[in-house]
Amino acid sequence: MSTPLLIPRGTPRVQYLADGMQRVFTYPFPIFADEDLQVFLGAALQSTGYAVSGAGATAGGAVTFGAAPAEGTIVLLRRRLPIERRSDFGESGPLPAAALNGELDRLTAMLQQVAGDQELMLRYGDSDLPASPLLPERGLRQGKLLAFDSAGNPTIRPPVDEEALATYVPPGAGATARPVRDKLADLVSVKDFGAVGDGLVDDTLALQAALTSARAVFVPPGSYRIANTLTLGYGQTLYGAGQGSVIRGASNGFDLIHLPDGYATLSGLRLEQGKAGVRLFGRDGPCVQNSLTDLTLWEPEVGLVFDGYIDPNLPCYWNNIARVLVARPSRHGVWLTRTGAGDTPNANRFHAVRVYSLSAPMTGCGFFVEQGRFNNAFFDCEANLWPGAEACFRVGAVTDKTLIVNFYAESLGALPNLQLDAGSVETAVVNLFSAAAGPAILDRSGGQYTAVNAGYPEKNRLQRCRVTELVVEAMRYDTDYVEPVNGGAVALDLRSSVYLASAYGGPVELRLPKAEDANGHAVTIKRTDASANPLTVTETGGPGPDGRMLSLGNRYDFVTLVSNGAGWWIVAGNSQPGNARYHDTPGLFEPDLNQQLYLVSAWNGAVEVRLPAPSAPHAVGRTVTVKKSDTGGNRVTVTQSGGGGPDSEAIALTAQGHAVTVMSNGAGWHILGRNP
Repeated sequence: MSTPLLIPRGTPRVQYLADGMQRVFTYPFPIFADEDLQVFLGAALQSTGYAVSGAGATAGGAVTFGAAPAEGTIVLLRRRLPIERRSDFGESGPLPAAALNGELDRLTAMLQQVAGDQELMLRYGDSDLPASPLLPERGLRQGKLLAFDSAGNPTIRPPVDEEALATYVPPGAGATARPVRDKLADLVSVKDFGAVGDGLVDDTLALQAALTSARAVFVPPGSYRIANTLTLGYGQTLYGAGQGSVIRGASNGFDLIHLPDGYATLSGLRLEQGKAGVRLFGRDGPCVQNSLTDLTLWEPEVGLVFDGYIDPNLPCYWNNIARVLVARPSRHGVWLTRTGAGDTPNANRFHAVRVYSLSAPMTGCGFFVEQGRFNNAFFDCEANLWPGAEACFRVGAVTDKTLIVNFYAESLGALPNLQLDAGSVETAVVNLFSAAAGPAILDRSGGQYTAVNAGYPEKNRLQRCRVTELVVEAMRYDTDYVEPVNGGAVALDLRSSVYLASAYGGPVELRLPKAEDANGHAVTIKRTDASANPLTVTETGGPGPDGRMLSLGNRYDFVTLVSNGAGWWIVAGNSQPGNARYHDTPGLFEPDLNQQLYLVSAWNGAVEVRLPAPSAPHAVGRTVTVKKSDTGGNRVTVTQSGGGGPDSEAIALTAQGHAVTVMSNGAGWHILGRNP
């Protein structure tokens, strides 16, 4: 059995004064999980750079820092729980002791948390005489000093110092005077918290303290050296004055800035070094609707990382990145990935993002969408890379519907301008400028992409589409050669329009997909070998072309087939079965020439078969055979419209089996063969 967690008396907080060497600090109270412990260095809340041990132990545990806090720094460890109920016991249902104890433990811990907060508040002494605890109303106390009257009750007094009395009135109609103190409070600067910005002093705690205390923090021009990650929480803003506002990491061993929640803004900064310049992931909340604008990131391992992380309920969606330069990265410029069981980063927007090696070696890609779905969109982006890089833009195996528009790819090396990995689907690329020496589009996806004005030598590749009117100046067909070494069955995937097939190695069966799975497809199959081995065309799970198995028996035999979803239909070929019509009505019979053979019976009376005029549009070039099929004595006479007949005479067929074969050249009907 597991040891139950006990909640001893005491305040769940402890403080230490760092000596510059100690890395391990204990906490003598229990926590339920690592994230229940908040760690402060001075006034700065920490999110990285330490490890928590001892969660779930009554005696508490320890915090181990990666680097010892500086001498004189106050280290605060406190338990912090959300005040909420996490379980519900059903009416007349079971009441497990473990669940009940867990709820009581949490309630006790929450009460200790509230009691600890109250210990830090101003309050009346236990032996004090009764007095009012109420402050004057906001409108009365605004801009005033808090005082106490003769009865000891809170009251207000007007400020008496000159600074508080000074006012600021901005120019312009409608402007309102405000105290200078209020005006100065509009902008919170990292220098208000002790940041130096000379590039030498460690400004980590000053920047962290500013972000802990304010919703929007300004970074004035200067070079601010940090040795640990800065965390931008929900709805916070960190902004600078442009390229003069520099935040530089002490090494590439840690990420410079984390955005683990949503609706944050990072803007107007130059970021140098870092394992990742900026990492976005859903740890504290859904990582959505964050904004990264007007940034430059210099010499990071990876510039921007978008991580699906570990919880699908805290996704990395709908973030907006614009006007960002990633310069001299050693691995990737922009990387969309997933390090745990969370969802893929989806529907993020990138505009005018550039990755530029500037002759510095790099091993990865300018843009690498390793994992990401549903309209991660890249507009007017660029990658100009070291010749030994992997690809200017790479779309990975776990991707769907990646959109790339107006992408500029350049490198002196033979790396792909755009690489599509096997498994990527429905990638769309429009207007690709490919100036790298490698393939314009290196496709390993099996054609699962659409390209418009992109690629070489084919500038356009369209997936399934409908065109109402199309003018084609030159039609080219994709062909595939099929020749099984030992013959056998081959399933046609219809990725080509023409299949050239050989049965030289043995009998071959070409299997079309089921008609309902290939609605609208047209395909031509032509035999190329002169062997005696049979070559047949069948349908998977269906009757076959025109409801039967089709055989291409001779070299150069071919057939063209179309599926309408219900069946495969033969629309062309050089070895088509003949068609015939039977007629047994006496008198005049005018054939429509839609059949090759007319079997005519005169059993019930003589029949005149009158061919159309040889110049008739439907007669020119036609070959037709007329044959007497009955044993009677009545004759069948073959004539032509306007008088006469084939070879200028009426042909009489007087006995069974008598026949004549004729052809029109437009000027007349000519006999090609007759019996007798």
